[in-house]
Amino acid sequence: MLTKAKVQELVNHMPDTFSIDDLVEKVILLQKIEQAKQQIKDGEFYEWEDVKKEMDSWFE
Repeated sequence: MLTKAKVQELVNHMPDTFSIDDLVEKVILLQKIEQAKQQIKDGEFYEWEDVKKEMDSWFE
């Protein structure tokens, strides 16, 4: 979940003029980053070794 403070910080770091598309793109990216951080915090991720094993099984 995003906070007003995070979105305000994002806007403050943008150039003086920007398109709404640029803003929406950056807000979506920020949301995805925040969501990924939360998933990591909650232990909802795969270890690299597990990913490698899974990928290796695809090519057997």
